Amino acid sequence: MFFLAVDGDAGTRWSSAASDPQWIQVDLGEAATVDHVVVKWEAAYGKAYRIQLSTNGTAWSTAYSTTTGAGGTETLTVTGDARYIRLEGTVRGTAYGYSLWEFQVFGSAAGGPGGECGTANAARGKPATTSSQENGGTAAANAVDGDAGTRWSSAASDPQWIQVDLGETKGVCGVDLKWEAAYGKAYRILFSTNGTAWSTAYSTTTGAGGTETLTVTGDARYVRLEGTTRGTGYGYSLWEFAVRTVGGSGPQIPGGGDLGPNVRVFDPTTPDIQGKVDAIFQQQESAQFGTGRYALLFKPGTYNNINANLGFYTSIAGLGLNPDDTTFNGDVTVDAGWFQGNATQNFWRSAENLALNPVNGTNRWAVSQAAPFRRMHVKGGLNLAPTGYGWASGGYIADSRIDGTVGPYSQQQWYTRDSSVGGWTNGVWNMTFSGVQGAPAQSFPTQPYTTLDTTPVSREKPFLYLDGNEYKVFAPAKRTDARGTSWGNGTPQGRSVPLDHFYVVKPGATASTINAALAQGLNLLFTPGIHHVDQTINVTRPDTIVLGLGLATIIPDNGVAAMKVADVDGVRLAGFLIDAGPVDSPVLLEVGPAGADANHAANPTTVQDVFVRIGGPGPGLATSSMVVNSNNTIIDHTWLWRADHGAGVGWNVNPAEYGLRVHGDDVLATGLFAEHFRKYDVEWTGERGRTIFFQNEKAYDAPNQAAIQNGNVKGYAAYKVADAVTTHEGWGMGSYCYFNVDPTIRMDHGFEAPNKPGVRFHDLLVISLGGNGQYNHVINDLGAPTSGTTTVPSTVTSYP
Repeated sequence: MFFLAVDGDAGTRWSSAASDPQWIQVDLGEAATVDHVVVKWEAAYGKAYRIQLSTNGTAWSTAYSTTTGAGGTETLTVTGDARYIRLEGTVRGTAYGYSLWEFQVFGSAAGGPGGECGTANAARGKPATTSSQENGGTAAANAVDGDAGTRWSSAASDPQWIQVDLGETKGVCGVDLKWEAAYGKAYRILFSTNGTAWSTAYSTTTGAGGTETLTVTGDARYVRLEGTTRGTGYGYSLWEFAVRTVGGSGPQIPGGGDLGPNVRVFDPTTPDIQGKVDAIFQQQESAQFGTGRYALLFKPGTYNNINANLGFYTSIAGLGLNPDDTTFNGDVTVDAGWFQGNATQNFWRSAENLALNPVNGTNRWAVSQAAPFRRMHVKGGLNLAPTGYGWASGGYIADSRIDGTVGPYSQQQWYTRDSSVGGWTNGVWNMTFSGVQGAPAQSFPTQPYTTLDTTPVSREKPFLYLDGNEYKVFAPAKRTDARGTSWGNGTPQGRSVPLDHFYVVKPGATASTINAALAQGLNLLFTPGIHHVDQTINVTRPDTIVLGLGLATIIPDNGVAAMKVADVDGVRLAGFLIDAGPVDSPVLLEVGPAGADANHAANPTTVQDVFVRIGGPGPGLATSSMVVNSNNTIIDHTWLWRADHGAGVGWNVNPAEYGLRVHGDDVLATGLFAEHFRKYDVEWTGERGRTIFFQNEKAYDAPNQAAIQNGNVKGYAAYKVADAVTTHEGWGMGSYCYFNVDPTIRMDHGFEAPNKPGVRFHDLLVISLGGNGQYNHVINDLGAPTSGTTTVPSTVTSYP
């Protein structure tokens, strides 16, 4: 059974020139017996057209024709053997060209009812649902996870069922059942192509339990096991529910394996840990646009006399399930000696899942953007400024406990979420807290503190850990109205996924292989390094985890999107950097296709420590950095950066227009950094959006006032809420300007939003850095103008 489309994305389309005739054809790759074609027209449809078949791409026969095409979705009976299928339009239905969302071909392999039955499990990792489950630990997904140690079990009554969605219609040729002791005596296997109409492919009243290998044939997207008589007094219980398909016998992509040469794993007995860590720091200390990528992982235990200095593209993490499992009697340090004591370019590094007993009582973490400090326990104080107290420009703490006092000192802005601190000494421009025990009281602008008692919705970043000698990834559970750490009260809530459920992606792996691994049901673990792709990485399965180690970097080489996520539940993207390639990409990361409308409130997609960069290491081109179409998405710490320094930099050299564009409803951003885009750094059209902490700098290199003119408005706002939006809210948000090419440029405002009761902002500021350009207002026409060279914020505490 084949299901072939141009790209499988209902939000993209082909359109022709506005003339007759025009055609589009697809090469199936091998001969097939076609039985029908589905044509999904955009508004510009074909009134007269025909479907042609060819086995060689040269000689064509007409299998279907019409002169009364009506547009919309047309399901056509088309029969014959072909490798090539062509739609040829002869009369357009509108004045425009022909335009197709999808061109789909259905049939079976030529020469038989589908060829050989494969051995691969087509159900692995696919969405599974059930009539019931016995308890919280026996969900339907356990039966299709490829793990023989997890199971689904039902309530103890008849009938009960479990079904799996293969994602597309396939030719099914076998089902394998691995029963736990509670088996089915009478049951049947049902097929459906639409999830509504079902046919029986197999039935028995003499099921014996154990492992049953069933021969079943037919076309199905949905495969259901329906039990009618239990073999015991318990419910039905399956270790595994596997589905085999025609042509599915290709090589399985293996999960798991080693983590690559740039992951360094230490235990307390490792010789010369300090020397090994220092050697990486010496290489990475000033390598701002270098190619080195490293992850330093420490097994549970106690490490004495360690000072781990972190340079660029270096991540350090403990491998315990809790931070206190891995303890340093020492420090994890970021300072700015490489840049004459200025920490405003200390980007792209991270610390995670460690406990620290700082040697001098206070750990130094002097960073700016894209340097998360997550899931850390500092048994002392934390200094966020460099030695000498030169400037630092913004950072992020989450799910951490600092027993002592946090001292920002010269740190300009900071966001802390779902943590606890022993105290907080000062603030410069914008210090924002949500769900932080011990945070300073709300006092903006007298003190630059914006404090929310809780975080509305949060779910911590997935992380790698050791369960005995086995690597697993822990995916923490969602929390609502969170306050304090997720781990402070014992074992954290969430799920563990064995490493063999991940395709471990190493530099050199092709996008085709990566996508095949995803289609097979594997998650992705990107190892430290540079990963070039020539096609979009498509994440289509609910609950897929895509995790990067050591700031793994993905570069699209030919103008495609680096990654797209389908409109499905619970995808987790975390811990990687996307670099724009030399050919313009319309978007680099897209969460949900255009028009996505599913509700994901119960299980949202999360984007965490995912950074996007356009220019810097070299030429990079993209129109938009990140587009979010899926509802309920959580963007938890991102930095979207059109480079203002490095290589490949200039107004017309890396001309990126937009940072973040949000079209989905109920999207939440916690820790949003977006800088230097030529138009809106953030544009929000979805309803009920919320942002807690926003940091922005407008593009330094605008050549003159005319270059940023937005109709009658001077300059594009840093953060724009669309005029049609009725409900939106933001807290602790700042925009700065530093027009170093033309310091006379003025911005009418940093923020722009409709004047409606449901659109509210709290604690806004705009700043002119040294008088290089000015703002006339803060938001719309509200707020005093900046002036002079004093770098004093202009603030608005409440809008409207």
